[in-house]
Amino acid sequence: MAAPLGNSFWKARSSHGRKPIFESPDQLEKACQEYFDWVEANPLYEIKPFNTKGGIVQEPVAKMRAMTIAGLCIFLDIGQTTWSEYKANKDFAGVITQVEDIIRTQKFAGAAADLLNPNIIARDLGLADKKEHSGPEGGPMEHKASDKDLARAIATILAKGIKIEPDA
Repeated sequence: MAAPLGNSFWKARSSHGRKPIFESPDQLEKACQEYFDWVEANPLYEIKPFNTKGGIVQEPVAKMRAMTIAGLCIFLDIGQTTWSEYKANKDFAGVITQVEDIIRTQKFAGAAADLLNPNIIARDLGLADKKEHSGPEGGPMEHKASDKDLARAIATILAKGIKIEPDA
């Protein structure tokens, strides 16, 4: 049987929604520090061959694990949407900014020292080289050369004896 229209039963609830996992910025900061410690204590491993007196052996070599917001959220058992909601909360904004700066710095420093793949990290950090191949507002590129400039360029080409083949 449905509740009657216009009821106020919802007002009788003891709470509205689930309690947040982190009730204070200090709790979130401590949990983030645990993630940073976990990343340091759990590097990735690559198997590399080494030449020894007894022949070639393969040994695991520790490699830096990149910190990520996605990895942090998995570690904290929250979604990235929840992370964004904490970020929007003025009480948590300082901790969130500091944590994001730490993660960005760790990736940048790791890539700069060639401990992480610089190309992947550059893309992740939005540092990729971008070249515009269009004119203003995505329109065609405009070349503004006067007749005098074109005549000089043609004269230079003819003076140097450069042969230009016509398009076939």
